[in-house]
Amino acid sequence: MLREGKGTEMTETGIQAAIRKRPSSRMARAERRFAWTMLAPSLVVLLVVSTIPLIVLIGMSFYTIELTQAWKNGFAGVSNYVRMLNDGRFLSSLGVTAVYTTATVFLQVAIGLGLALALSGNFPGRNLLRTAILLPMILAPVVVGLSWRTLLLTPRYGLIDFLSEAIGLGSRSWLGDPSWALTSVIVIHTWQWTPFAFLVFTAAIAALPTEPFEAARLDRASPWQTFVHITLPLLRPAIVIVVIFRSMIALRAFAAIFAATGGGPGSATEILNLYAYRTSFTSFSLGYGAALATTLLLVTVAISVVFFRVRQRA
Repeated sequence: MLREGKGTEMTETGIQAAIRKRPSSRMARAERRFAWTMLAPSLVVLLVVSTIPLIVLIGMSFYTIELTQAWKNGFAGVSNYVRMLNDGRFLSSLGVTAVYTTATVFLQVAIGLGLALALSGNFPGRNLLRTAILLPMILAPVVVGLSWRTLLLTPRYGLIDFLSEAIGLGSRSWLGDPSWALTSVIVIHTWQWTPFAFLVFTAAIAALPTEPFEAARLDRASPWQTFVHITLPLLRPAIVIVVIFRSMIALRAFAAIFAATGGGPGSATEILNLYAYRTSFTSFSLGYGAALATTLLLVTVAISVVFFRVRQRA
């Protein structure tokens, strides 16, 4: 009888537990349905605006699509990708992209971190300086490219050219000389997007713990030792994040370079994104242009994977 009583009690307890779980499970299913209902419009827009065009782009890269020579159109397999290996302009644009991305990201991280450290203390006018530093990031890249082209880098009339003449370096065609054009667009991109790095580093510095720095002061560590052994290691996750984001933006840069130089002179500032655009909409070779854009996509994905693995380790 005692066993039966215990068994009955256990059964009743299990039934009560099951009854209690049913409402919670129903509630969980209702919450999931509600979440998917809220996400569905965004997912549909993302599918239509991003995913489907990417699939179409990759599919086009396996076809010959010449708008001026329609008789050549048809399935091409991997011939567009084989063509790249013998295309000197593609190799040149790939090299320009590598130099442009590496230089701009390095300068943005270095200058942004330096500005964030310099303005981390309390002094009059700090907030005004922070606001002024962030202003270039607000401007559209087309406006930035045109502003630098017309107001700052114009020979004889631009502000930078005036300063160059004032210090005895003479007037230069900053955007028309192949030896200076790439440096000029690197400066333009760095000027506009260093505020992003500055903003991230400012927030990261404000969140740093104070105990390691107090211990360093007690140990009479020099400012350089404190920076190398404490500040930099603590800021490593923020630095990796900035490198990831700025690399992705630099790889697909277009508007500022197009507005400032159009990819010229010649192909001195023609990054891979610009070469794909010119091939598609100037030469009207849509198949080869799609292959170039797909290659840029693959390069971006590969670099993203490497950076995210570095971030996980950091």
